[in-house]
Amino acid sequence: MKNIVIAAGYATRLGVLTKNFPKPLLKIGENTILGRMLDDIDRIPEIDEHIIITNHKFAPIFEEWVKANTNKSNKSVFKYKKPITVVDDGTETNETRLGAVCDLLFAMDKLAIDDDLLVVAADNLLFFSFQEFVDFARAKGTSCIMCHEQPSIEKLQRTGVVELDENNKVLGMEEKPQEPKSHWAVPPFYIYLKKDLDLVRHSVENGCGKDAPGNLAHYMVEHTTMHAWPMTAGRFDIGSLDTYYEAQRLYGDPSNSPV
Repeated sequence: MKNIVIAAGYATRLGVLTKNFPKPLLKIGENTILGRMLDDIDRIPEIDEHIIITNHKFAPIFEEWVKANTNKSNKSVFKYKKPITVVDDGTETNETRLGAVCDLLFAMDKLAIDDDLLVVAADNLLFFSFQEFVDFARAKGTSCIMCHEQPSIEKLQRTGVVELDENNKVLGMEEKPQEPKSHWAVPPFYIYLKKDLDLVRHSVENGCGKDAPGNLAHYMVEHTTMHAWPMTAGRFDIGSLDTYYEAQRLYGDPSNSPV
């Protein structure tokens, strides 16, 4: 299984912090947002490679970070056993970005990927292990999404929302519904099994939206059997300056690490 990190956005809402620096590599305490996530994912036996898809502007910064964190002579505590590959999508501005779905397809094509995929957005702090998600997908034998209960109708109107049966099979999914049919919100973490990769590869040409990773999940729900894993703990989404500073305040202490 390949771990694909979608990190080609320009995070314009964080202003000067991300004007010339990628949001996933912003520090939370002694580690980075991405580092905290990979610390967990790297321990999953099924994962054999991390692939970071980013833009041309930030690719050299990610390359330097990879060198610093995979060099065995480096005394840093954040080392990874699985290889890390950085893929440059060639874009240099927010206006010319490919979009998350096209970035995933670009990385799959560039590296000729033909394996199960764990696809993650690198702007969250998580309070659970992705091992649970991988185990769930193995047990169901289908591609999977995550979900969590969201009581706020206002927040549900700004995200993907799914309907589930008693076995967590996805019956339907809507993006940003004005009248949500459930309280199950979908965060940007997905598992696409090898048997479904042909659907993934042809998703955009068959009408799938390009910009948000949830567009692909919505498309896949309509074309194959999917299950949804209810998160066993929470997450902290870093989408603005306010939430970044809040994350620093709450989780900057290493003893408060999400995983």
